[in-house]
Amino acid sequence: MKSRLFINREISWLDFNYRVLDEAYDKCNLVMDRLKFLAITASNLDEFFMVRVAGIMDQINVGYNKKSVDGLTPIEQLAVLNSMTQEMMARQYTCLSKSIIPELNQNNIFFLRYDELNEEGKDFALHYFRHECYPVLTPQAIDNSRPFPLVKNNQVYLCIILHDTEAKIKDEKDFMAILEIPKVLDRIIALPKAKESDVLNYIFIEDLISPFVNELFTGYDVKQVSEFRITRNGDLAIDEDEAEDLLIEIEKSIQQRKWGASIKLEVTRDMSKKMKKWLMHELEIVESELYELKGNLDLTCFMKFQNRSEFNELREPRYTPLISNEFYEVDDIFEVIREKDRLLHHPYQSFQTVVDFVRAASIDPDVLAIKQTLYRVSGDSPIIEALIQAAQNGKQVTVLVELKARFDEANNIVWAKKLEQAGCHVIYGLVGLKIHCKMILVVRKESDGIRRYVHLGTGNYNDVTAGLYTDLGMFTAKENYGSDVSTLFNLLSGYSHYTLWKKIEVAPKTLRNAFYIAIDREIENVKMGEKGKILAKMNALVDEDIINKLYEASQAGVEIQLIVRGMCSLKPGLPGISEHITVHSIVGTFLEHSRIYYFYNQGKEDIFLSSADWMERNLNRRIETLFPVEEESLKKKLKHILEITLKDTIKTRIMTETGEYIRVDKRGKELLSCQDYFCKEAEAEFEQVKNKAVIKHNIEGE
Repeated sequence: MKSRLFINREISWLDFNYRVLDEAYDKCNLVMDRLKFLAITASNLDEFFMVRVAGIMDQINVGYNKKSVDGLTPIEQLAVLNSMTQEMMARQYTCLSKSIIPELNQNNIFFLRYDELNEEGKDFALHYFRHECYPVLTPQAIDNSRPFPLVKNNQVYLCIILHDTEAKIKDEKDFMAILEIPKVLDRIIALPKAKESDVLNYIFIEDLISPFVNELFTGYDVKQVSEFRITRNGDLAIDEDEAEDLLIEIEKSIQQRKWGASIKLEVTRDMSKKMKKWLMHELEIVESELYELKGNLDLTCFMKFQNRSEFNELREPRYTPLISNEFYEVDDIFEVIREKDRLLHHPYQSFQTVVDFVRAASIDPDVLAIKQTLYRVSGDSPIIEALIQAAQNGKQVTVLVELKARFDEANNIVWAKKLEQAGCHVIYGLVGLKIHCKMILVVRKESDGIRRYVHLGTGNYNDVTAGLYTDLGMFTAKENYGSDVSTLFNLLSGYSHYTLWKKIEVAPKTLRNAFYIAIDREIENVKMGEKGKILAKMNALVDEDIINKLYEASQAGVEIQLIVRGMCSLKPGLPGISEHITVHSIVGTFLEHSRIYYFYNQGKEDIFLSSADWMERNLNRRIETLFPVEEESLKKKLKHILEITLKDTIKTRIMTETGEYIRVDKRGKELLSCQDYFCKEAEAEFEQVKNKAVIKHNIEGE
């Protein structure tokens, strides 16, 4: 039965979030790092509901009954996911209350309720409420003339039951009201610190507001106050074929996202049955979509909280990315790239080199044109600033901004407009396809003619996430790469069905087939009695056809080692099917984001980097690139990265044939965290090149 060979992709994603939650439980991590991981699980789960659960509910609503590859109908999937997420959220709150909070208390950090405050604390709370909160609070009564308002997505609210003190009839009907906790207010408030005390006390803003809610409803008795929060369908529905202007349609859809259908209601466990029933009716929520939680809602608030400076000693020191030794104190970045291909491993090596590359191009009088793709950029992007400067300096600047980058649409629209205003040629994606490839092309006039400099990467051109995600990027000035990238930019800005690539492969036209050819070659080599080996590192593996091809390779005897951070629908270790396949997953300080594909190929060892995971959307519905790394020194580096990653015994989980993930048995093995290893390795290399530079400066000074 085919379905037994596959793991449901949504279930697999939840398994990944459980691995992140394990890091929140793990007492080997410092307490604020544990709190960070807990916040990440909450943020992940919000997005999971807004996109994946919402998508399944949409299928059910239109009567779609087709089974997924693992044999589940949408209704069956939703039932399983609701059960799993109920358990997951319960475990999140258990982790907080039973594991993290006690450790915070041991470090003299306490979260207090209003009734736990001393007189000084209560005076502070009253003053804070009247001067900081009251002016921005807007109570919303619900009655015959004021219907239930539109409640914002993922926003914390107070639900309030009131009784009119002037009512003539004692048992007259109670009134309902809601109160938004505005995001302009800090969610967690530091209470005044007693002199000569090491104790740090905090209070949630809703716990500070609740005791004074009566000041917002004079003449009424407050009978009950409880928290609630809803999650809405957040997937944009855009008819791209009918859209006259994609920019305008996406701007409209971003507004609609705020008011998508309610798909989850969170309430605090102390909420009365009457209040729950009323909210469920008004928000059209059924019992399976109700989550009763023991504690303050919205654990994502701890991401900001754990980052406070007073907690520096309670989290691992932040790693500072270092300039690659090949780019340290160089005067001419183009000369370095011209000499030979260069590889950057982020965040161990600084993303600043990529920024410097674009900045150098923006002011270099010999640079004629810059072309770049942008998928997700930071709020204050130095890359964007450099592109704007380049346009102002008279360069021809073309930027492909993907407006459909989920949850970054608004940010990308802002930047796209600024780039246009500066004189850049901006392309707003393509109908039906997301532009997900990562590439920069710099065209430069040199003494021996026009030369093209290229950067190709696995990650976004985002200076913030480049310090948090592991990614790889390659610089090259080789003609075949430059020619391919030029052609691809022209294809994206014009009309073309070009598929005769010299170096790169491009989805959706040729990339999938390139993987098939590489896998088939390993199969054929094994059949001829030779060695067959595949190593692949990616974020997700859920494409049915790729999985079937890997099963075929395993059955032929090809050794396959997969490093898949998140979703993995493949089952390793199945007798006669996948017994030559292993699946590793690493959850650590950095988000594993790089994509590396290695094929032994009779000892030639073909190694590729890509913007694409082995997912149907990447291979069929996105513009993606796969590019070979050919310099032997760079291939050696990539093999080293794969080998060290596979040796990780601290942050690795290995999937069993049942789909369960287990930690590595450390007995008799070296304790190794690959991320720590790469940090130390980069620091050692940087020290060497820095010392050489000091010696050189001293000699030149003499």
